[in-house]
Parts: sequence; structure tokens; C-alpha cells
Amino acid sequence: MAMERFIIEGGHALKGEITPQGAKNEALEVICGTLLTAEPVTISNVPDILDVNNLIKLLQEMGVKVESTDKGTYTFTAKELDLDYLSSDEFVRKCAQLRGSVLMIGPLLGRFGRATVAKPGGDKIGRRRLDTHFLGFRNLGATYDKVIGREVYELKATEGLQGCYMLLDEASVTGTANIIMAAVNAKGTTTIYNAACEPYIQQLCHMLNRMGAQISGIGSNLITIVGVEKLHGTCHKLLPDMIEVGSFIAMAAMVGDGILIKDVSIRNLGIIPDAFRRLGVRIEEQGDSLFIPHHDHYQIDSFIDGTIMTLSDAPWPGLSPDLLSVMLVVATQAQGSVLFHQKMFESRLFFVDKLIDMGAQIILCDPHRAVVVGHDHKVRLRPARMSSPDIRAGIALLIAALSADGTSTISNIAQIDRGYEDIEGRLNALGARISRQ
Repeated sequence: MAMERFIIEGGHALKGEITPQGAKNEALEVICGTLLTAEPVTISNVPDILDVNNLIKLLQEMGVKVESTDKGTYTFTAKELDLDYLSSDEFVRKCAQLRGSVLMIGPLLGRFGRATVAKPGGDKIGRRRLDTHFLGFRNLGATYDKVIGREVYELKATEGLQGCYMLLDEASVTGTANIIMAAVNAKGTTTIYNAACEPYIQQLCHMLNRMGAQISGIGSNLITIVGVEKLHGTCHKLLPDMIEVGSFIAMAAMVGDGILIKDVSIRNLGIIPDAFRRLGVRIEEQGDSLFIPHHDHYQIDSFIDGTIMTLSDAPWPGLSPDLLSVMLVVATQAQGSVLFHQKMFESRLFFVDKLIDMGAQIILCDPHRAVVVGHDHKVRLRPARMSSPDIRAGIALLIAALSADGTSTISNIAQIDRGYEDIEGRLNALGARISRQ
């Protein structure tokens, strides 16, 4: 199969309304959470993207009955699972290609007392260790062994899982989700300190509580779970994808002529709107929607003492690392300078050489830090031929191409499709000119 690519004719202003899709990261968590009960669980606002569709396919192959009742609405019934398939080479190979599959370990371990894990695939954005997950499972009483001759680990909880107190070595989002899902059926009480607490973890906990779990401390970094015998079915609606909302704010600032981003769940965006305001982007709140007017200029703030602004990622409620790539592109046309410090992943900034080729003024200090000197729209970016290294860099390059003077090409767009549903159709409706080949 030939790799698809986007041809982008830059320089067209975008105008109109756009609605963000359901949250990708929440979808991966709650879909895996359906494995915790034999009863039907219905999830709505599910985005039609590669990572999610591949996970749904994987669940079907395991024996989960999946029915789609409406666009974006699925009912999952994990009544009769083929547990032997879960240790097969084919299953392990498919899991290795799909990072979200790592979230099945917790529910499988919690409900059936065993799981097989391969090294996860996904983005090329640095090592994503699974140590936090494994240490959490071990604290709950599971054992794990590396299988000789296969790149897999087998996890077992022969005596069942036992609740305990644990302090996580890092506030890992997937680690926290996995440990919570393992602990809901454990005997006794589990306390997780330094837990990730972003909205998608909160959503997972609310869904599990509606299924009969007893989780308290939701929204904080100290989560307490009282184990229960079994869970039952429920309905759940995904939040809008905050990373997509941030991507649209970036596009609206750089190439927009007035864009309304509808139904964004402002309360769950955290620091995102304010981080863009620090780059000089004007954002108006209209009910639960955001309006970004046309910008002739946007000026980067400096700190109160007049020193150069630094934007860095941090675990929630800090700024999501997923948005630094798009904010960096916005800064290339701002007035002023800003230092981006990408703390959480070691090779997320390597896409900036493409922006430098397009004429952006960026100093890459090291794998974690880049200084952007804004052009203030005096110099337009040049079109370029590019390849998307990961989902978020892909969307950042797409935004850069939309603002460039001429026609750009982005290949390896499967990386963009992993996280954004019909992105070209939705942006073309606002006046972009993007074609897929």
C-alpha cells in the first residue's frame, strides 16, 4: 500500500465553526475499561480515528461483542473472552503495534488474574517506559516473568490482587489508569499517591463508579479505591479532545479569519487557553465554546520582571506535552521570542528542523529546548516537502503548511490519522485547501 500524503495549498484564511471530536486518550482508557464487566457498556462521542478503530478491532478478535448503534456510539459486551488468544503470538504482535493496547493489562489482570504484554508501539517520541505500570501491579500482588525466546512478559495474580498503599515513581497517565482498573476488583483498599489526575482519568473513574466501583479522590493526585466483587454495565460519553481544541486555537490564531470552536468543555481545558494567551492569542469564551478572532498580530508576553517567556510541559494541571509542538508553530509568526522546554519526552522537538527549512527562526538548544524568534507575519513561511514523525508534530506541520506561501506536501499522514478524524474534510469546510493523495 502506497503511503498517503497531504497536498496543502497555503495562504487561505479559515473561517466558520468547527466542533472537536471525542477525546482520543479518554477513548483508549474507557474502551479498555469495558473489559472489567460481562455486562454491556455503551460509549458515545467515540472519534473515528486509527488508534481507536484498531483497539476496537483488537477487542473484537479477543471475543468482545461490539455493536455500533449510531455514529460514534458503540456497545461493548466482554462476556466471553478467548483467554488463550491473549497469549498467542498474533495477539502480542498486534498489541506491539498499538500503544493503547497497554491499557488492557490492568482490566485483564483485575478480572481474570492474567495478562500478556509486548513492548508497546506508537509514537517515535522517546522511550515510554512501562515500569510504573509493572511496579503498580507488583504492589497489588501480581508477578511478572519475561518469556524466554519471545519479547513478552506474562503477568499473573494467582492468589488474586490485594489492595495496598503505593507511591508512583511518576504521574504516568496510562500507568494510573491501568493500576486503577486492576485495583477495582482487588481485595481491600488501594491508595495511589502521585496519581495522574487529568480529566480523562477523572472520566474513567466516574465511569467505573457508575459500574459499581468505589473510587474516591477523583481529580486529585491521591486516589483511594475500595475493591468490589464485580462491576456491571453503564453508559458513558467522552469529553471533547482538548489537544484537538488546542490545535484549532493554533490554526485560528495563525490563519484564521474568525473561528468558533464549539462545545469544548472549557472547565476541562485547564491551563490550555491561558497558555495560548501568553503567546498573545485572543480567545473569547461564548458559553461552552471559544471564539478566536482574526489576528493581524499577536505579541508574546514576557515574565513580570521582563525576562523572556518560557513555556514548558508538566503533568496535569500543567501544560500538556502534546500541545508544545503546535504552540511552537504559532510562535513562529508572533511578535517576540519564547523558549519552549519539552521536559517529558526526549525527541519531540526534532521536527523543528522542518520548520527551520520553511524559514522559521528557531534555535534548537538541545533535544528538550528550542528558542523561537517570531517573524510577526513580516516573513511568511516557505512551502516544503515534509514527513510526519508523530501525531502532534504532524498536526503542527499541517498548521505551518496552511500558513506558508505556496504548496506543501506532508507524507506519512497515517500518523495524523491516528489522532485526528477526517482532518482535511473538516478544515476544508472552513476554507483550507488540503487534498489527500
